[in-house]
Amino acid sequence: MGKKIDDYYVNKSLQLYLEGLTYREIERILGVSHVSIMNWVKKYNIKRPYNSKYHSTYKILNAKELGIYFSNSENLKGAGVVVTELGDKFMLIKWERFKD
Repeated sequence: MGKKIDDYYVNKSLQLYLEGLTYREIERILGVSHVSIMNWVKKYNIKRPYNSKYHSTYKILNAKELGIYFSNSENLKGAGVVVTELGDKFMLIKWERFKD
């Protein structure tokens, strides 16, 4: 049996999965095996909502970079933004409408 992974990483992995990140992207960000993430998605029966009108992008920023990002109002137009803590950094997830 493998080592027990802290619930923080399970929750964060599932949250990022729901935000549209791939298993491998989550693995690179959190350092958790993509196989573990796939198993949690199955175990907790997580389903992504289907919406083709939006796509998400993400950035990993420190506190200073995050402040600079939010000080520019152009970064916030036409999009939804969520910020989540990621250790000593922050992940900014942004949804924008697909351009026709």
